[in-house]
Amino acid sequence: MKISQKGLYALQAIMTLGRRYGTDTVKIRDIALESNLPEKFLELILLELKNARIVESVRGAKGGYRLRRAPAEIKLSEIIRLVDGPLAPFGDADQLRSLIITDPDHRALYGVFLEVRDAAAKILESTSVADLVGDPTKSRKGPRAKRKA
Repeated sequence: MKISQKGLYALQAIMTLGRRYGTDTVKIRDIALESNLPEKFLELILLELKNARIVESVRGAKGGYRLRRAPAEIKLSEIIRLVDGPLAPFGDADQLRSLIITDPDHRALYGVFLEVRDAAAKILESTSVADLVGDPTKSRKGPRAKRKA
């Protein structure tokens, strides 16, 4: 799986909005400065996120963007699938399953790709924006959780 630059920018923008969740809206310029992102490209990304109903915009002097849902309700997999498509090295899980059946010479290889896809998907589907921005109302779980030394 390869996450595009656009995908990384989308995740960074969502993290910025996640850190500001529950406050006023955030202007595109402020998101761009805080996340060190190109403002014009960010406009296109935020429009895509708005059309997917992940963020909402408010017009006017106090306008800007904010998350439509709590950071704990937005999974990384949702953002990546929206911006970059399937979570597989190539194709989606159904395509890989089909190749396992139809290409016996390479069945083992496609099986490994499917396992990689499933492992990555599991992590991305269980990691929320709140996990990344340190939302105190959400405890961290899984392999990235902070462990006591």
